[in-house]
Amino acid sequence: MMSAPVKKILAIQFKYFGDAALVTPALRALKERWPAAELHMLMPAEIAPVLEHLPWLAKVWALPRTRGRARLRDTLPMVRALRRERFDRSVDFGGNDRGAILSFLSGAPQRLGPVNHPRLLQKIGYTITIPDHQLSPSLVRRNLDVLSAWSVPPPSSLRLEIAADPALAHEAARLLPPGRILCHLATSQPQKEWPVGRWREFYHLAHAAGWSLAFSSGVSPRERTLLDELKRLEPDILTVPPIPDLKLFLAVLRRARGYVSGDTGPLHFAAGLGVPVVGLFATKESLYCAAPMYDEKQSVRSADFSMAGIRPERVFAVLSAALAEIENQ
Repeated sequence: MMSAPVKKILAIQFKYFGDAALVTPALRALKERWPAAELHMLMPAEIAPVLEHLPWLAKVWALPRTRGRARLRDTLPMVRALRRERFDRSVDFGGNDRGAILSFLSGAPQRLGPVNHPRLLQKIGYTITIPDHQLSPSLVRRNLDVLSAWSVPPPSSLRLEIAADPALAHEAARLLPPGRILCHLATSQPQKEWPVGRWREFYHLAHAAGWSLAFSSGVSPRERTLLDELKRLEPDILTVPPIPDLKLFLAVLRRARGYVSGDTGPLHFAAGLGVPVVGLFATKESLYCAAPMYDEKQSVRSADFSMAGIRPERVFAVLSAALAEIENQ
């Protein structure tokens, strides 16, 4: 008996900024498995710019989100619009309560989600489940493991893929001059950050080699303090002002000649934009959980399980090789 054709698929991801980039190999797997199907993405409005310019996504549904409470006035009109699409299948990569509810409300007859012990919301929300504990700890491979419940093979490439808004290229050029290697000091977790003293050593190595660097951080006061400290130590460095607008931040990232940071969302964004990256990881485990494509050509791991143990000379060597490989193509 032939299965019904798949015409429309809704993918759902309600997690964090970096997860939006890490889900793109799984989205590409869906598109390769059903190339004629419309692939839609439902995600939080504040994260939607990461995916909304991918040409092979039919539509990105940006749902306003407030952690800890429902926003029915914003949600219900979108739910009605989603149901009018008549999706054949939905897949929630997060497996949380919000994703389960939205899966059910989408109206798709087949609804897939990862859960270990389904609670009532998951039992109602999903028609097919895959045990979460059986999924890979690698976030990219975890998403692909979810799709194994539909016998979807891995995509032709595991590379991350996002796109910046071309309309913001001129404004981005004002913030980041051409040819700059962007160094992002901050992450959401201080234990994933390279010490400011190490950034200073790396700056001197790069400056001696004739590289032009620019330094950035997140917008929170704690993260900005790191940038202020480096600026105090090295007054001549170029710093990028805080960019709370994610669309503009992606456009700035796209201009970078290269990118260096700890394990943070912007690292995945830069990789998805095709910028040569070097990720700094304290342990092999944190590297593996981030993404499988960060190999020895794109990452540096600490020898003593601390970020301070990462030597600037090693970072310089890895980035130098990455830049040479790209620029000699």
